[in-house]
Amino acid sequence: MADPTPRHERVPAHPTPAAGPGEAWFAGVRARGAVECVDLDDEADRVAAGGFWVVVGDFEGRVRAWRFADVDRGGAEPVPSASSGWSPPARDAWSSSIDERDYLSGVRTIRRRVRAGDVYQVNLCRVLSAAVPGRPGSEPDPLALAARLRAGNPAPYAGGIHVPLGSSLPPVWVVTASPELFLRVGDGLITSGPIKGTAVEPGGLSDKDRAENVMIADMVRNDLQRVCEPGTVEVIGLLALERHPGLVHLVTTVQGRLRDTTTDWAAVLRATYPPASVSGAPKHTALQVIDELEPVPRGPYCGAVGWIDSDAGRAEIAVAIRTFWWTDDDGGRLHFGTGAGITWGSVAEQEWAETELKADRLVALASTPD
Repeated sequence: MADPTPRHERVPAHPTPAAGPGEAWFAGVRARGAVECVDLDDEADRVAAGGFWVVVGDFEGRVRAWRFADVDRGGAEPVPSASSGWSPPARDAWSSSIDERDYLSGVRTIRRRVRAGDVYQVNLCRVLSAAVPGRPGSEPDPLALAARLRAGNPAPYAGGIHVPLGSSLPPVWVVTASPELFLRVGDGLITSGPIKGTAVEPGGLSDKDRAENVMIADMVRNDLQRVCEPGTVEVIGLLALERHPGLVHLVTTVQGRLRDTTTDWAAVLRATYPPASVSGAPKHTALQVIDELEPVPRGPYCGAVGWIDSDAGRAEIAVAIRTFWWTDDDGGRLHFGTGAGITWGSVAEQEWAETELKADRLVALASTPD
C-alpha cells in the first residue's frame, strides 16, 4: 500500500548524517555540504524520500547521487578563492585514447557494420587527458576551471560538483559546459533535447546531420514512451538551430507526460540511459560496438550530470559532453572526451575533424596560463 503521508512530511528511512565538505553549482542553483551518496539503481527510494541531489552518471551505467544540506536556489555563480587559481597543462601535453589512424579505422569498421545491417549509427569517442597535479595536500580548484569556461564558453547546462578526496563520501570532481539537455522533469512532464549535427556555421550542416538527428530523436521518443502516458510523447521542436561559442548544433526537443505522479528516478534512468545521442541506434548493438572499438571507459563523459530536487519533484540533467573530470591517478590527471556520430554517410577524415572541432575551444581554455 502506498504511504499516505505527504512526501514533504515523510521521515527519512535512515538517520541524516552530518553535512561534510563539498559543493555543486548549476544555473540558478548552488549547493554546499554533501550529506550522503547513493547508487541510484540500488537506492532510488532514498532520492524519492526528499532532498536536493546532484547526479553524476558514468556512460558505462553507474549513476550516483550526492545529497546536499544547504541549497540556494537563487544563488549567484560561485567564484574561485583568491588564493586558488588554475594551473593549466601545456596545450601539447594532452594525449588521446585513440589516435587519428585508429579513429579512422574505427569509422570504417562502423560503416561495414552499417552495411551489414547490424547498426544504423554509432557514436565513436575518444578521451583526452593531461597531467594536472593537485596542490600539496589538495586538489585542483574546479571553480577556477568553471570560471574560465563560464567566461570563454558559456553553456546552458554549465555546472559542476566537487566532493574532495579524504572526505567520508565517495569523491567526485566534474566541471561541465554541456549544451545538451538529457532530461528535465517538472509539472508531470519529462523533456529531452538531443543534439545531432555540429558545424562551425549553419551552412556546414549536411543532410547526413539532419537525418542523424531525426534518427536519434526517434530513439528518444521510444525511450520516453517507457515511462510516459500512452500517446503523450511528441516532438515539440524539430531540427532547431542553436548557436554556441564557435559551433552550431541541430537540436530536436521531445516531451511526454509521466505515468506516475511521484517520479521513479530509477525507472526513468533505466528507460533512457545512456543518452541516445551519444550511444547509437539500435542502442544495445551500438553499445557492443563501442565496447569493441573504444580502448578505455568514457567515465562521466557521455554520461549524465545535473540535479534532482525531490522536494519539488523537479530535475534537470545534462548529457555530460563538453565536460572535464579530474582523477588522482598518476599524480593527478584532467580528462575531456570528444566524439562524433558515425553513419553510412560518414567520411572518416571529416568525423575525426569533428572530434577536433568539439575539443579545440574548451581544451584551449583549460590549457591557457593565467
